Amino acid sequence: MNELFKKNFFSLLLIILMSLFIFSLALADLNKKDKEKAWDCVGIYMANYFLPSGEKFEYGMKEKSMAAVKVWKTYAIEIGIKETDWDKGVNKAVDKYYGSKYNEKLTNQCHKFLETTIPNGEERVKKVAQTLY
Repeated sequence: MNELFKKNFFSLLLIILMSLFIFSLALADLNKKDKEKAWDCVGIYMANYFLPSGEKFEYGMKEKSMAAVKVWKTYAIEIGIKETDWDKGVNKAVDKYYGSKYNEKLTNQCHKFLETTIPNGEERVKKVAQTLY
């Protein structure tokens, strides 16, 4: 009976460890390339929000940009990126893009990247945009 207990215990332990491993893969950190791209997109979104006067930009796009910034940060924290690390990357990207003109192509690429990277990304952005202001 002692031998049977050991076998069952090790089988159960193995199942638990494998489950934890699979769960940790599901919450895997963004790879470095995707994290850099996400930060660039946040920089672009922030630049969109603070466009210089005279730039043509629809109000709804400003809302979508700000909502996307919030969704990216929430997602980053959800997958285990430290808030301070995320904010450092965002600050660099904002410095890079602040004051730039609106670039519809880059903005749309960022929207597509968000929607394919973040589960339910498009819906999350819509939901957050509804809560702004």
